[in-house]
Amino acid sequence: MPKKTLTLTMAALLAALAVAALPASAGARTNVRVGIGDQQVSMFDSPLFQRAKFKRVRYFVPWNVMDNKSELAVAEAYVKRARQDHIQVLLHLSSNDLRIKKAKLPSVAAYRSQIKRIVATFRPLGVRDFGTWNEENHASQPTYRSPTRAADFFVEAYRAIKPHCSFCNVIALDVLDQGGVERYMRSFYRHLSSTYRRRATLVGIHNYGDVNRRRTTFTRSMIREARSFNRKTRFWLTETGGLVKFGSNFPCSQTRARDRLRNMFDLAKTFNSSGVDRMYVYNWTAPPNGCGARFDAGLVNFNGTARPGYTYVRQKLPSFLR
Repeated sequence: MPKKTLTLTMAALLAALAVAALPASAGARTNVRVGIGDQQVSMFDSPLFQRAKFKRVRYFVPWNVMDNKSELAVAEAYVKRARQDHIQVLLHLSSNDLRIKKAKLPSVAAYRSQIKRIVATFRPLGVRDFGTWNEENHASQPTYRSPTRAADFFVEAYRAIKPHCSFCNVIALDVLDQGGVERYMRSFYRHLSSTYRRRATLVGIHNYGDVNRRRTTFTRSMIREARSFNRKTRFWLTETGGLVKFGSNFPCSQTRARDRLRNMFDLAKTFNSSGVDRMYVYNWTAPPNGCGARFDAGLVNFNGTARPGYTYVRQKLPSFLR
């Protein structure tokens, strides 16, 4: 083959290879599944929610929900409505009294009884993702001073779920990014037997601080701490988002909340290689009094209209999985 022809052929081949490579890189998505957390069943009928095409939602219930008929009926209605649209529900157990330092810590026997009944009720409804206890190190939860009791609860949750559903997920530990979290985690893991340390393969992270203060500090240290006890640990950002309003530290601002959502997605992408593979944005619906509330992270207003945060999340979703 003449030299000139060979050169042209090689150039054409290289160009073709470059063009062929473009769609893969341009269309690459971060391997993190994005869901939404909210307590309102009305969310599922919102046109904005339906356009976002979420496939995963998070809902928390009082740990003793089985003893409260009205709470139980609301939870069952939520799960049934989600499953009607083939949406998977992460059912997270939580305090039955969210006032700071007011809730009573259940005994292991009481938790064992409740988790068995919860699984027997909600697993047939299609729930396959369970959280042992929500935000265990926060003072709104009775576990905040007892990481060893939180560890006992995980053992009971695992025993109630995994032998009957090997493909179900059990969040072993769920923690907020605040001072002392690493110490809390160490106490939790050290209380577990070696067997249950190996079984504690899924940890939930609430990283509002990192997201809204534009840092990586706690997300990184929480991942490092968990993996020092179990190198196979995966992580779900079970509650995270841009704060519209939170006390006096974050005065009401929808534009600031939208801007902080960029950090949320960046953190998920950054730590994907460290085991983060799912994220639940909190939350969908703003409180009825909006900026009059102490906490507001809603993507839409209480009347269902879009906020800037919703628009930004919709723009980012194609770059992630659902």
